[in-house]
Amino acid sequence: MAKRGKKYQEVAKLVNADASYEPAEAIDLVKKAAPAKFDETVEVAVRLGVDPKKQDQAVRGVVVLPNGTGKTKRVLVFAKGDKAKEAEAAGADFVGDQDLISKIQQGWFDFDVCVATPDMMSEVGKLGRLLGGKGLMPNPKAGTVTFDVANAVKEIKAGKIEYRLDRAGQIHAPIGKVSFGAEQLQENFRALVEALVRAKPAAAKGIYLRNIAVSSTMGPSVRVNPQTFR
Repeated sequence: MAKRGKKYQEVAKLVNADASYEPAEAIDLVKKAAPAKFDETVEVAVRLGVDPKKQDQAVRGVVVLPNGTGKTKRVLVFAKGDKAKEAEAAGADFVGDQDLISKIQQGWFDFDVCVATPDMMSEVGKLGRLLGGKGLMPNPKAGTVTFDVANAVKEIKAGKIEYRLDRAGQIHAPIGKVSFGAEQLQENFRALVEALVRAKPAAAKGIYLRNIAVSSTMGPSVRVNPQTFR
């Protein structure tokens, strides 16, 4: 295990590694134990009682955090005609079709989220390896393949995030910044976990929310009592 710095070791003393805290107390600890000089991201890790190898137990979806993430995402929209105009009016950072496809093929990736209208997917599909490898490929389950591009752009700008089960059966997602108020972080935290509960696969058996932890980018992990959300 890598040796931790003095700042980390000092703030880690604030957290009882063997205890499970209630959400409000956990958030307060994370804010107090953030050692970096920059505005750290607050992240949540949830281990679910599902088998990630089984397709019928996959957990994936989106949730709009009520207080945003603290980061304004750069949104690219693949669309033509009126839909392109709607995307621009909604605040999309980049809008186009073949011009953007060619630009990406040449190695340009200065954006965070891709949205596409369904009629553009046959062309966008050519970027499968490039976008897929970076987790940027538009997907209907994430609400990023839609004719309602205006709403998609507005939700992303407002704080919509995508969550997806990893190979270890965990979900990792940001819920804001250390500079957020405690109540803002608590509201975002609850919105995320409640979305995960709603997304519980019918095939999942036993305890669904196994472990929950919250931490800042550079700070110690704080365990949260999962019974709070059951």
